[in-house]
Amino acid sequence: MSLSEFVLENTPELREAIVRRNVRDVVAEKIAMLIASGIFKVGDDLPSERDLAAALQVSRESVRGGVQILAAKGLLAVLHGARTRVRSDDVGPEFHRSREPRLINSYGLDDVHQARLLNELVVVGDAAGRMDEETLRLLNQSLKMQETALEDPVRFLVLDREFHLAIYRRCANPVLAEFVGDLFGYMMQQRHRAVSEPGAIARSHADHTNIVRALEGRDRDATMSAFEVHIQRIYETTLRVMGMSLSRGDETYAA
Repeated sequence: MSLSEFVLENTPELREAIVRRNVRDVVAEKIAMLIASGIFKVGDDLPSERDLAAALQVSRESVRGGVQILAAKGLLAVLHGARTRVRSDDVGPEFHRSREPRLINSYGLDDVHQARLLNELVVVGDAAGRMDEETLRLLNQSLKMQETALEDPVRFLVLDREFHLAIYRRCANPVLAEFVGDLFGYMMQQRHRAVSEPGAIARSHADHTNIVRALEGRDRDATMSAFEVHIQRIYETTLRVMGMSLSRGDETYAA
């Protein structure tokens, strides 16, 4: 055992401090990604500390630490007696993945939709066969929290992103998992508009419920089918909020 390993093993306070710091860094990166993707826009109030902690599956202390990191970088404004507010969307290079949504957004909607169908269905099908009980517990917990966010589009989108990423991470191929995670963040501002319409969040929640039930059965085909319905719904609602029409004769979903 090296000296550094010995010190960590025999100094629990130091070990716990390092873990807390790392979690705070992860929280800061997640919030930075939410800003870069357009879920949180300049001038928006963040969800409460409690809601963020529940959505990101971390402690309130970790959320507070992540917010402090971003406040020190000028991305967030911490206001006494009020919600923390997004001050800037100039996400720096230290959050290396936070610029990916802007890169993905340079591609056309149809191309990204086809990429999601080709790649995301493979990822979630693989995830179904590798699904574990802990991830299922988190997904079911997310479903319950989504039910409390039916009238709160911003909080729902935070939960929505964590829900999807938790599934992607069960894929055996981390490259594909990260790629479809980037595709998921495409045109999030338009998605924000779509889920703000009456009943839209409830329909997405119903899709998510079908997805979890398929995952609980480790049913690859059912999982892929449920995701295909969900991806198609996102595509058609994005078209609609952009004022575009389908290029084929399919029925357009309301949300």
